[in-house]
Amino acid sequence: MTDGPAGEFEARLNAVAAATEHMLDRLLGPSILPGETARPPRFLEAMRYASLGGGKRLRPFLMIETARLFGVEGEGILRAAAALEMIHCYSLVHDDLPALDNDDLRRGRPTTHKAFDEATAILVGDGLLTFAFDVTADPATHPDPAIRIALVLALARAAGLGGMIGGQVLDLEAEQAREPHRAEAVIKLQSMKTGALLHYAVNAGAILAEADDQARAALSAYGQALGAAFQVADDILDVEADEVALGKRAGKDAERNKATLVAALGLEAARERRDALSAKAIDALDSFPQGAKATILKQAAHFVAARKN
Repeated sequence: MTDGPAGEFEARLNAVAAATEHMLDRLLGPSILPGETARPPRFLEAMRYASLGGGKRLRPFLMIETARLFGVEGEGILRAAAALEMIHCYSLVHDDLPALDNDDLRRGRPTTHKAFDEATAILVGDGLLTFAFDVTADPATHPDPAIRIALVLALARAAGLGGMIGGQVLDLEAEQAREPHRAEAVIKLQSMKTGALLHYAVNAGAILAEADDQARAALSAYGQALGAAFQVADDILDVEADEVALGKRAGKDAERNKATLVAALGLEAARERRDALSAKAIDALDSFPQGAKATILKQAAHFVAARKN
């Protein structure tokens, strides 16, 4: 670990990942909640397999660090962050299925449908999606029902028809395109499929912190730019990284005619856009008072652009 801002960022990222892992472990434990009848053991094992033991936990990190800008911390925010991670993990389980991306590896180990079976993997995704809203709506996450309603609504919009799922639909449609992929269409697709949950992470941190309108607008701009930079970096990694570094099969985007900015713009232009978006995210943080102390969030923008997996 290095000293200075980069070292502090790495320490915070690792700390949030560990705390998120612990919270997911608790939430996905065998104890049943009021209103539940039973938690089938093998199915719970599959849900835990899909959620625990891997990942950078970037989305929880962004939510928690955004709220910390305003001095707001605690178990409730960690619960909301773990709920968001459940949505992300469910999307990965479903993306990996044979009907979608048909991947055998995720984070260096067999995908959920390979470790269990396809039917279980489908239900794991359904279970994580549903439970994420259970956790978000629970008074243990925040005592104010207005805050919980705002979180539930924002999460549903980010994850659903006009967000992540809609982006997945556009992604599938693009695979069948005969014409070259257009940058404008790819940007819209990526803002939905990948960017929407990263954007939500930042917005949710602002909701939980009850930030003012100026701060929310700046943070929203940050989240949008960061989410876009993340996906461009992902496009580039699929071309440049090897499978060991990625923890999944590399080179599949071109094989499947995926709509990426590497395909639409070329590799060098994609790198330039990634770096410009990272800089735009950083600039957005300087436009409200708390932004002056947003060193960790600025480091996150650098991290997204420079990541190797």
